[in-house]
Amino acid sequence: MKTKIILEVGVNHNGSIKIAKKLIDYAKESGADYVKFQSFITDELVLPNTKLAKYQKKNIGKKISQYEMLRKLEISKEFTIDLINYCKLKKIKFLSSVFGVKSFKLLNSLNIKEIKIPSGEINNIPLLRYISNFKKKIILSSGMSTFLEVKEAVKILISKKINKKDIILLHCNTDYPTKIEDINLNAMVDMGKKLKIKYGYSDHSESLLVPVVASAMGASLLEKHITISKKKLGPDHKASIEVKNLNTLVSNIRQVDLIQGLGKKIVTKSEKKNIKIVRKSIYASTNIKKGEIFTFKNLKICRPAGGLNPSDIYKILNKKSKKNYKENQKITK
Repeated sequence: MKTKIILEVGVNHNGSIKIAKKLIDYAKESGADYVKFQSFITDELVLPNTKLAKYQKKNIGKKISQYEMLRKLEISKEFTIDLINYCKLKKIKFLSSVFGVKSFKLLNSLNIKEIKIPSGEINNIPLLRYISNFKKKIILSSGMSTFLEVKEAVKILISKKINKKDIILLHCNTDYPTKIEDINLNAMVDMGKKLKIKYGYSDHSESLLVPVVASAMGASLLEKHITISKKKLGPDHKASIEVKNLNTLVSNIRQVDLIQGLGKKIVTKSEKKNIKIVRKSIYASTNIKKGEIFTFKNLKICRPAGGLNPSDIYKILNKKSKKNYKENQKITK
């Protein structure tokens, strides 16, 4: 199973189409499947006097409201169309998160078939009900939520035109950056099994190892924020992976796909050449005369293979030899 990879620009473009396109370039070069942005209309998302989250204050270094911060990071319809067209040019899938009915309508008007519902909207029931009216592929993030909230969100999404097989549920911890002890990857597998749904992981840790472990645990989709530099001012830069590390991250995840293999035990082509050398056959440990009884005293199991399989020794024990054998000669049927 190939694990799909989303590299999230999010708001790390800092309002610049030039930076956004540069990050798309990096995402494409790394071999990722998607590059993701955030589609929000500030007036729909947040009240004007809403304070910054603690991590946002730390990462921005300015005394502004959350409204002011988001207003500068909001991408217009024209900005979005430019991004979509650039992704098409670069042959990487465009994806974006929606934060309300208006932002969903914007993406829907642009004929976007696959959308992301971020963690903060998992209990936005009117939004979920509205989205359920459209036949879309959904990536649903589950940070800050209980299992019952996740279950209810999935139930609403599939109540009309969305098929459960078209939903991927992402386990997530909404802290930036997430501490290793709070990641709780077993919850990803648990939710997937209980809801009988495809699952993945949205990572906000600073670790390059965590997405690899998630892939090994069966994540069908992985998401990671990217930035040109963690030193840039903005809410998400510090919880993002720098582009210089992208190739390592994607390469490691792809290696997990190879390591996991077919899901069934086989003898690989590379092993076959070693079977004769490493496995064993049944040999005479002394000279054996025709008619003599085979016993553990006159037989031995040694390398190389090529004769009777060691597992066949019980088929010949206590039976008469049909021919003479010299010491170290291969026993045949």
